[in-house]
Amino acid sequence: MRNEIYNVGVDIGSTTMKVVAPDSSGNIVFKNYRRHNTGIFYTGLKILNQLYKTISATNIKLCLTGSVGMGYHEKYGVTFVQEVVLEVEVIKCFYPQIKTLIDIGGEDSKMIFFDTDKISDIRMNGSCAGGTGLFIDQTASLLNVKTEDLNNLCKQSSERIYPIASRCGVFSKTDIQNLISQNVDKADIVRSMFQAVAMQVLTSLSRGREIQPKVMFCGGPFAFMNEFTKEFVKLLALDKDDYILAENAQYIPALGCVLKAAHTTKEYKIVEIYKTLKLKNSTTIKTSVLPQIFCSERALNDWGKILLS
Repeated sequence: MRNEIYNVGVDIGSTTMKVVAPDSSGNIVFKNYRRHNTGIFYTGLKILNQLYKTISATNIKLCLTGSVGMGYHEKYGVTFVQEVVLEVEVIKCFYPQIKTLIDIGGEDSKMIFFDTDKISDIRMNGSCAGGTGLFIDQTASLLNVKTEDLNNLCKQSSERIYPIASRCGVFSKTDIQNLISQNVDKADIVRSMFQAVAMQVLTSLSRGREIQPKVMFCGGPFAFMNEFTKEFVKLLALDKDDYILAENAQYIPALGCVLKAAHTTKEYKIVEIYKTLKLKNSTTIKTSVLPQIFCSERALNDWGKILLS
């Protein structure tokens, strides 16, 4: 229906863009998750075109979140809400039974504890590769495999675990490269990496608090890698009734955006958004160039001789 105005949630993180749009009944009629590879405008164009074809609406309400989304809020004035705040809202609205939320994104990890009165204790790590989706991507690159292949590769593991330092991306690379040089099976490296990330997230974010069920896992790594989720379940000694992997786990902050968009009054024309993205995507970025210091190679050599004299 072209007269229906859709509430659209957009989560632009460090590595991916997620867009969700439910209809007036709350049924999700459009969702798109894709890596943007820093090509935000091009990725936005592709998703927006698909959104328009799917919902056949001219106007939408919009809310942004994510580490990259903040910049577009500052530039264009679109409503922005921090992703952790949105996750809390989603849990309170749709998952009141949840006591602990564990979310892993591209550049950070989050753990939220919900007390009996639903006051939230929020923990986040710093922007470091350790214990994040970026850490998983880096491991895939070192093993010369695609990130989406890691889960199936892990299933072939002999369950032998090797120590990998997951607190720092630099240290972890050293450990993984050392295992590769020893011809350790790639499947065992992946299993070891999954466990290392799980231990890093749990120890660094819980910090003395008990992780109580029910636990909910969300974020791309959990959504696409069930072997990764198993490592958390194993370390936390959870029964199958003690946790849930949220439906649309990779879209939780974007769904929170939908809730916020519903309470905004400003509407956006999809055609105008498309024109803006297309213009920005085609604009050549001009950078300033510093003036040349030496007019010739001879001048450079003469300067070097002066330094050495």
